[in-house]
Amino acid sequence: MVKPRHQSTMTGDPLFKGLVLATGIGVLLVLGAIITVMAVGGIPAFKAFGPGFLFSAAWNPVSQHFGAAAPVFGTLASSAIGLIIAIPLSFGTAFWLTALAPPALSSVIGMAVQLLAAVPSIIFGMWGFFVLVPPMAHYVQPTARHLFGHVPGLSALVSGAPFGTGLLTAGLILAIMIMPSITAVMRDVFVSMPTVLRESAYGLGATRWEVMRQVVLPWSRHGVVGGIVLGMGRAMGETMAVTFVIGDSNHIGWSLFAPSNTIASLIALEFPESPAGSLKLASLMALGAILMAISFITLWCSRVLLVRSESQAGKR
Repeated sequence: MVKPRHQSTMTGDPLFKGLVLATGIGVLLVLGAIITVMAVGGIPAFKAFGPGFLFSAAWNPVSQHFGAAAPVFGTLASSAIGLIIAIPLSFGTAFWLTALAPPALSSVIGMAVQLLAAVPSIIFGMWGFFVLVPPMAHYVQPTARHLFGHVPGLSALVSGAPFGTGLLTAGLILAIMIMPSITAVMRDVFVSMPTVLRESAYGLGATRWEVMRQVVLPWSRHGVVGGIVLGMGRAMGETMAVTFVIGDSNHIGWSLFAPSNTIASLIALEFPESPAGSLKLASLMALGAILMAISFITLWCSRVLLVRSESQAGKR
């Protein structure tokens, strides 16, 4: 006997609701477990060094003196460089794909961008080491030092030996890696905008740039910020690609060409050589907790900026 449709719906709805609720709670539990393991594992390091662990640039396994300042600086600096390069390129690509490119060409290039986002990070790292590092060492840094080496304020940014590895090279690799992801999100958000809004602006005589700046961007700012935050999260947590080209040096300096380190690359390099229960392992766990805290802070800041922009738009 076939059950009435309303009875099957009444049975399926609570089951689906419970499944979705369990999935959401499971995600929170996994996230909480990760945070707990990182924080508890890093307690010995915070006890041994105190607040100075956050501000010390030392990383000396021989003397058992560890600090988080150098990898935190490298993480923030390389991620900032990557975002500064990737955001304009991603926006320009998404704008061209949605407003200027022919439909057939837009679909092909859009698919290529999405495929580029799926390339493993180690491939980017190997490509950067063999293709990007040599011209950076032989052409880019010597030219930059020749042009800006005697300019006050800019000379510090181009100082150092021309190794080819460093913050700028790592930032370039990160920009190449995160640009496809940000572009794909921006393109999807721009395409999902109701056509009537865009056509109405064109009917009033607005240019394509005016439509994008005054209509599309305000309507899609949540998606745009979400794509940028997604790219920023990948940039800060990237490991192997950065390890190939950043130079692996626990050093804090303003030179764009100086070798440096990030939290993720330092953990990847030092974790296999850290005995269980050692202070070095605890310091690496503490670095992991700091990286998660930085990610949460950046996400919170993005939400605050969105709320402020919405409130200002409402007042207008």
